[in-house]
Amino acid sequence: MRKYCPPIEPFLSIVYEDSSLLVLNKPSGLLSVPGRDLAHKDSLTSRVQQSYSEALTVHRLDMDTSGLVVMARSPEVHRKLSRLFQNREVDKTYLARVWGVPAADSGEVDLPLICDWPNRPRQKVDFEVGKPSFTRWEKISSSKESSLLRLLPVTGRSHQLRVHMQAIGHPILGDPFYANSEALAAAPRLLLHAGALSFNHPETQERLHFTSELPDSFSA
Repeated sequence: MRKYCPPIEPFLSIVYEDSSLLVLNKPSGLLSVPGRDLAHKDSLTSRVQQSYSEALTVHRLDMDTSGLVVMARSPEVHRKLSRLFQNREVDKTYLARVWGVPAADSGEVDLPLICDWPNRPRQKVDFEVGKPSFTRWEKISSSKESSLLRLLPVTGRSHQLRVHMQAIGHPILGDPFYANSEALAAAPRLLLHAGALSFNHPETQERLHFTSELPDSFSA
């Protein structure tokens, strides 16, 4: 178990706010919600609630993943936003630097996932009892040993993108759970970033689109 050392700067990065919702930029290394252990109380949610006590968690990113997170500012908006995510009406785009160079310029991964219970929180591919999990990917650029991919998850299973990339032979660099030793050592953090979100505003129905700049650590 790694020691939890969440980044302090920036303490809170707000991309957008109105009377209904907040869009935050979560840094890698910060939990989305507090853990049970006292040492894991610091999180994006607890930081937000210091200034916006009414804020409610709608969805999460893994601790090691950076990027965009939406929070609701009322129970009613929380219900509406949660419904958008459940009905796959939120377009999510991730960027990942992976080990190696995929032969194709794009592809799809359709592999069912389930918790690897003895090794939780790890997930695994299981064709008998796994839940349907589908990811589209596109190659943006490649260097000698790695590639920058655009990942478009259709479903939203835990660790989906991380397991799917490992399953096709291109684990995400810096992944402490799924990368091989070379891919793990190739980056100081998990190089997975929630770079864009699009959805209809739960109250006005206006189409909203948010982006988050790719961190410098993703450079080849």
